[in-house]
Amino acid sequence: MINRYLKLYWLYFKNHIKVMMEYRGDFFIGMGSVILQQVTAIFFVGVVFQHIDDINGWSFYEILFIYGIAMTGRSIHHIFFDNLWTLGWQYIKNGNFDRLLIRPVNPLFQVCAERVQQDGFGQLVIGLIVLTTSVTKLGLQWSMLDVIFLFILILSSGFIFVAINLFFITFSFWMVDSLPIVWATFNLSEFTRYPLTIYHKGIAFLLTWIIPYGFTAFYPVTYFIEHSGYKAFALWTPVVAIGSCAIAYAFWNRGIRAFTSTGS
Repeated sequence: MINRYLKLYWLYFKNHIKVMMEYRGDFFIGMGSVILQQVTAIFFVGVVFQHIDDINGWSFYEILFIYGIAMTGRSIHHIFFDNLWTLGWQYIKNGNFDRLLIRPVNPLFQVCAERVQQDGFGQLVIGLIVLTTSVTKLGLQWSMLDVIFLFILILSSGFIFVAINLFFITFSFWMVDSLPIVWATFNLSEFTRYPLTIYHKGIAFLLTWIIPYGFTAFYPVTYFIEHSGYKAFALWTPVVAIGSCAIAYAFWNRGIRAFTSTGS
């Protein structure tokens, strides 16, 4: 079963890359715009740190480390699962979701596989550059186990983004287009590009236990930063990712059971 889906995804992926290469200008403009957006955000953080030494005990490169994990994790969602955003208006509203249901392939797989978002490659490139730069400047001592765990944390970060997006986009089965709710929720992830310790306890609680964006960047970084005091939370990141995905997928299946065709 897994091999079948891997082969199917590879076919989807190759076809989409071929389409993107037919419009290379769009491909590189998309990548460039995302790179510019991310670089601008980092630039403004740098401007802030020209006037202060730290934010609640966190230095510029420590916050850059948080940025790096956030961007690389989000790029996984952006590249491979960005089509979830279109569920309401592209599939449910105009009846396209019906064709997914009559195929002998998981409908969620089809939604995700039908589009690869090239903009995410730009985000991945910047994320890796920021991550490498911050780690080098911080002078952290790395073992092979640390490198492996960092990879697991980034992967977990990506799937937490996916799980949260999937959960809220599933409301489209009841309200046709849940995009405003998804946007509002997704924007909360911007808070976690900074240490959660700088926010009110209520916000930190929300971003830890209700909508766990804290585990997409801040808590993973605390595993490597000695003064953070949250290393134990970092160890829970993969568990939170698995649990979030399980809850989101269960809610997705409930949404499919509630789905009614447009009849068109």
